[in-house]
Amino acid sequence: MDIDRAFVRISEGLVHYRHCGTAPPGKPPLYMIHASPSSSINLEPMIAALGKNRRVIAPDTLGNGDSAPPTPDAPDMDYYADSVARVLDALQIDRVDVYGSHTGGHIACELAIRHPGRVRKVVFDGISLFSKEDKADFLARYAPEMAPDEYGRQFVWAWHFVRDQTLYFPYYRKTPDCARNQAMPPPETLHKIAVEVLKALPTYHKGYRASFRHDDRGRLPLITQAAFCMASENDPLKAGVIEAAGLVKNSRHAILSSERETGGVAAKAAAVAEFLDS
Repeated sequence: MDIDRAFVRISEGLVHYRHCGTAPPGKPPLYMIHASPSSSINLEPMIAALGKNRRVIAPDTLGNGDSAPPTPDAPDMDYYADSVARVLDALQIDRVDVYGSHTGGHIACELAIRHPGRVRKVVFDGISLFSKEDKADFLARYAPEMAPDEYGRQFVWAWHFVRDQTLYFPYYRKTPDCARNQAMPPPETLHKIAVEVLKALPTYHKGYRASFRHDDRGRLPLITQAAFCMASENDPLKAGVIEAAGLVKNSRHAILSSERETGGVAAKAAAVAEFLDS
């Protein structure tokens, strides 16, 4: 499927989104919310795969990629969820299925709770359920505020920030027990993601920090829609899948093959489509 790109305007400014496919009768559009720190560019393989059978819309969240920055200095998940509702208003879409990956999963959670009439089903592709100690550590160290400087150090930082995330989780704990034990992506992939981080250098950290502050264990049980909690085998957040599924009343869960494996994207898309169509 060819993926098109467009902008829609809300009060903060322009929101950039990728989209493809058409909406068959009885199937609401699928609204996909990407992980930090990049943009919906990371979702392109899944957008194309899922767009074969439904309309797919995947914006860059506020403060990421090519979208406008959030208005608050320290936005919370309520704010991000409400901004999605306003994007839907601007696109004249009443109801969607929602897919959230990592940070996007926390936004999807609050969208389903705060705007239940606008969400039919929820897919969590990795959602973090960290200890209080880890959350405090991540808030302090995971997403430092960055800005351009006269020596261009932000370029070196962005490259290593993206690269090290593929090697360790969290990326700054470079110890054997935190190694992800997977092959590094090709340089072209690292470059693509680093460029997206650089586009939103002053604001990339805001979504991260909102997710680390989110009361996920307290909020997930408030979801009333059917949910699919999943993660790829190589996802460092896969440890939270079973717990998250236990917190959402009407849910199922699965651990799936990595998208980097042959057939991995197709298998993941098929699992998502099967849930949405059931």
